[in-house]
Amino acid sequence: ARRLTDAPGGPAGSPLRGVELDRVAFCLRKQAERETAERGVPAYFPSLSARTMVWKGMLTPDQLPAFYPELTDDRLASAIALVHSRFSTNTFPSWPLAHPYRFIAHNGEINTIRGNRNWMQAREALLRSPDLPGNIRRIFPVCTPGASDSANFDEVLELLHLAGRSLPHAVLMMIPEAWENDPGMRPDKREFYRFHASLMEPWDGPASVAFTDGEIVGAVLDRNGLRPGRWWRTDDGLVVLGSEAGVLDLDPARVVAKGRLQPGKMFLVDTAAGRIVHDDEIKAELAAAQPYGEWLHAGLIELTDLPAREHIVYTHDSVRRRQQTFGYTEEELKILLAPMARTGAEPIGSMGTDTPIAPLSTRPRLLYDYFHQLFAQVTNPPLDAIREELVTSLSSRIGPEGNLLDPGPASCRQIVLPYPVIDNDELAKILSIDEDGDLPGFKAVRVSGLYRVREGAAGIKARLTEICRHVSEAIEDGVRILVLSDRDSNADLAPIPSLLLTAAVHQHLVREQTRTQVALVVESGDCREVHHAAVLIGYGAAAVNPYLAFESVEDMISTRALVGVEPASAVRNYVKALGKGVLKIMSKMGISTVSSYCGAQVFEAVGLDTRLVERYFRGTPSKIGGIGLAGIHAEVAARHALAWPA
Repeated sequence: ARRLTDAPGGPAGSPLRGVELDRVAFCLRKQAERETAERGVPAYFPSLSARTMVWKGMLTPDQLPAFYPELTDDRLASAIALVHSRFSTNTFPSWPLAHPYRFIAHNGEINTIRGNRNWMQAREALLRSPDLPGNIRRIFPVCTPGASDSANFDEVLELLHLAGRSLPHAVLMMIPEAWENDPGMRPDKREFYRFHASLMEPWDGPASVAFTDGEIVGAVLDRNGLRPGRWWRTDDGLVVLGSEAGVLDLDPARVVAKGRLQPGKMFLVDTAAGRIVHDDEIKAELAAAQPYGEWLHAGLIELTDLPAREHIVYTHDSVRRRQQTFGYTEEELKILLAPMARTGAEPIGSMGTDTPIAPLSTRPRLLYDYFHQLFAQVTNPPLDAIREELVTSLSSRIGPEGNLLDPGPASCRQIVLPYPVIDNDELAKILSIDEDGDLPGFKAVRVSGLYRVREGAAGIKARLTEICRHVSEAIEDGVRILVLSDRDSNADLAPIPSLLLTAAVHQHLVREQTRTQVALVVESGDCREVHHAAVLIGYGAAAVNPYLAFESVEDMISTRALVGVEPASAVRNYVKALGKGVLKIMSKMGISTVSSYCGAQVFEAVGLDTRLVERYFRGTPSKIGGIGLAGIHAEVAARHALAWPA
């Protein structure tokens, strides 16, 4: 009783009500669910709110009145009814997958859910809010392990709302409209979205989300508008919104207004005011709530504005030696790199291949070859990235994040990258960002990803452990940009595969809940194809620098193997080709923004040892022993990318 009366909004002697009571109930519920789960007897509260009531049932709509007779009682009255009825498509019906309903009903799929869960786990260490009573750690984990994408979305939305944001504000943070390439968007609204892009990545995928807090009720579509939604208003004030026409029998003569949900737009009804709130009014009010433009002007830094550094050109012998080290072939140079550098697009080739898949190959294969992107399943449509350029974005930010629940001017202190692929000069800018003293708080350090080749797989495991310890210490020392590099290999020191290095560090920092304090940039010699860049980004790289590919392009120009293009233009074309290729791969999974794709882990490993995959790529706690490289060829474990035949 004392805790309740001392909670925010409820001074001693006065009862809690409304959202203040919901905040206390939320903390109590999360703590009870966590503690019972730890004892092996999970508990679940379908409804625990001062503002809404929830009924659930694994039954058909016709069975609902018989199962819950109070729903037919005349004494039960409500201005709002939110109904979700579905059949199981790609899962077997089960109570743990029942729809959340605390704030939302969701039609669709969140394609980036793995990454969203990981990022939310990493953010927990920084979460603080005066609106939530008691020790905030009792509500962790925010995202319940094993819950559905709808349930995890609902849990994060609940946290954002109860920690002080309005429900429409929280929804627009998680499902923003396509603001990046819209020339007609109002500047203040663009600034609102641009600021919040520094706080949280979109929860991306085809989705129609209806939401309510018991007073307002609304719905929003994803930026692509890949789910249907129609609404009607009658002359007696009844408003109906459904995923299809005909959900209720309405007399057409009584319909005074109707419309459809539009991509990225919000439909909102305020039952207290008794009116429909227009999308422009909602967003204008939110955009005016804080001086987002001033914060962005003071905080965001464009990569192009950083001072230029010396461009280094390597000799032909140096480039040739390292091409052999990383297994480059003449075919890759002539058929892949040269056309990309000349035209700015991936070369077109046959869909067929007569080479065996990596697990069945008798030749050493790069680790990337063992990973295949998942495809859009069931009702997830792939996107047309060419025709829907307005809703896609390759821009990202690197730099530390702040407290998600207490945004301010420092929350957008980050560097904006126009592409997730950066050239060697741009990487030099980032590595030297704190040398002039003009930009405090952006300390960058290069981390060597080499191991002693004579130690084989055991050496890789020991070196990864050492690297993880080193990056943790670097973060404590104030480093905010980590450049994971495989440069400077020789006969004694071999490069750890960039993908393994990136995934291991990313998952380590997620477990330590320090991932959002630092940006990962990968300086990779083995990355040269679009698939390679996509997998690195998918497993946590904010930016990729395929340095040897750039040096190879410049070397081909100097040796006349590539003509008709200047070195600077060739490098820009290659960056453009990789960026467009990554966008095409994202689109096949129904993902629109690279910030959502980063860390989304929408890949499946084929032919790799289970222990390797579970420990370093899926984030299972490190109690699993052994690096488990037996599923990869011995060359990859002990000689990966070292002294390949010329």
